[in-house]
Amino acid sequence: MRHYSNNPKLHHSNTPSSTTMLTPFLQRLQEDLLVADGAMGTMIYSHGIPLSQSFDQLNLTQPDLIRNIHRAYVEAGAEALETNTFTTNRHRLARFGLEDKVRELNHAAVRLAREAAEGRAYVLASIGPLRDRASEDLELAACREIFAEQISALAEAEPDALIFETFMAVDELELALEQVRRLTNLPIIAQVVVDDAGYTRDGLHLTVGFRHLREAGAHVVGINCAKGPNGIIAALREVPLADGLILSAFPNAGLPAYVDGRYIYLSTPEYFAESSRKLREQGVRLIGGCCGTTPEHIRAMAEALRGLKPVTAKHVTPHITPTPPRAEKITTPEFLQNVKKRPTIIVELDPPRDLGYEAILTGARELKRAGVDALTMADSSLGITRMSNLALGHLVEEQAGIPVIIHLACRDRNLVGTQSELMGMHALGLHTVLALTGDPAKFGDQPGATSVYDLNSFSLIEMIKRMNQGIAFSGRAMQERSRFTVGVAFNPNVERIDTQVRRLRRKVEAGADFVMTQPIFDWRQAREVYEATREFEIPIFVGIMPLTSGRNADFLHNEVPGIQIPERVRQRLFRFEGERARREGVTIAAEILESVLDYFNGLYLVTPFVRYEMCVELVEVCRRLVRRKM
Repeated sequence: MRHYSNNPKLHHSNTPSSTTMLTPFLQRLQEDLLVADGAMGTMIYSHGIPLSQSFDQLNLTQPDLIRNIHRAYVEAGAEALETNTFTTNRHRLARFGLEDKVRELNHAAVRLAREAAEGRAYVLASIGPLRDRASEDLELAACREIFAEQISALAEAEPDALIFETFMAVDELELALEQVRRLTNLPIIAQVVVDDAGYTRDGLHLTVGFRHLREAGAHVVGINCAKGPNGIIAALREVPLADGLILSAFPNAGLPAYVDGRYIYLSTPEYFAESSRKLREQGVRLIGGCCGTTPEHIRAMAEALRGLKPVTAKHVTPHITPTPPRAEKITTPEFLQNVKKRPTIIVELDPPRDLGYEAILTGARELKRAGVDALTMADSSLGITRMSNLALGHLVEEQAGIPVIIHLACRDRNLVGTQSELMGMHALGLHTVLALTGDPAKFGDQPGATSVYDLNSFSLIEMIKRMNQGIAFSGRAMQERSRFTVGVAFNPNVERIDTQVRRLRRKVEAGADFVMTQPIFDWRQAREVYEATREFEIPIFVGIMPLTSGRNADFLHNEVPGIQIPERVRQRLFRFEGERARREGVTIAAEILESVLDYFNGLYLVTPFVRYEMCVELVEVCRRLVRRKM
């Protein structure tokens, strides 16, 4: 653990260190309403600072800008200012090479807010979450250390309170509060983001989440971001005012519109003024603004609330916990049942790059006739545009009568699109999915395309497994459960296979049901893969890809991620041309297949250039080998 302070618990008197003494923060909230400021990021952006620049660094490089934004909010009537420290932690600052300036930037932010407040407003030190879609694999120990470093730096600067905001998961916020209790006595405001039904991303209704946060040490609990005032008001109707509960609310200025390359928030100051009264009626005592709000919104709120006292009693809409959806039995796909008893073959047929798909249907029928157990269809692998594997997979199952495993990559769809795709798969009866992070779009046939990566393979597995429990990834209860079986990828073609084993272990712990490996091109690799993965009890299908020529082997080896072809194999293919080279490719694949069968029942044949007849030949090889061993 990095050393942060000489004092194990930093002293704080809960009294603002300013020339004009204010009532201690928590005492003030016990007695009055308190109007906080609005968005900092929105105001910085409005001054022409690009989103690609570190907003945190402005505390040092453009202090007048930050100080003047704070002053504008004070002049508008804000009685509490949030510091410009939402992402001023080591993890976020590392993107800009500023990870060694955590203490300096946090101290500067508190000082600027204090100077702007001039004794007329409290200073609330803002702390945001660490885990987002790009960093969900951040270890708990690292999170604790990162939170502790920022909390210590802020506490040293003596703000009036710490405000944790925009946390989508209560468990991460509890982790942060654990560090606060260890390091300082500062008052704590803990705010979460909830969905339309009032649930956090980790599936807690806000009534339960608030209870957890108060037990973890929060003095004020509330909601911010993600919603305009109406959504927060609706969620708070289910929250009773009891046991000294103090509520906060910092809504967005409605939902943004994308106009001329900029996000414009449409809620007017007048609408915010009306909404602030409704928030007060729900018992909220600390009312501010989040994304899109400006000094004009805060001025309207302050005027609307002037002279009003906190509401201490209200009508509560009882929270009705949705009836859990009926637990549908997840039927193990037949190919996964078979692989426990006999050699079982999955064949990959890539969707076409054009509109014609008849060759895929023909290939599917021939492969079924040959005795293949299931087909699998890639999701525009290598970033190359292909027909939707979901649509084509549905056609293949209907018209060829063979089960299909749908690859689902995180590259092309955001959180909304990914869940939408899974819901569509469920509706079409496509219940087996291979969860993949996906190849970057910029390396494909449309280099101007962008990659999304809201999720990675680990969080995609989590999403699917939660849908199997009847819970959307937002935490919302669904009306029925999905019935997905989840496969994952494993790449043995690396210098240190133990790194891939660690990744696979995490995928299995997340709920993976079976494994499909990248193709191997050396018969000796079969034993290596077996030794590396023997700890796992789920079925493993080892990839085998028949090569069509020396040029084909050279391209795959040099240009396709995850593929390594030994020099001797490439030279062996270069001895032949045309059909003879193809025959040699099948022979090499058959040698690898025989070695794989010594250790695994699962075979995953990758079809080159839709030449399914090569895989049909390998199916026959497999049958002969099995008969020979009987």
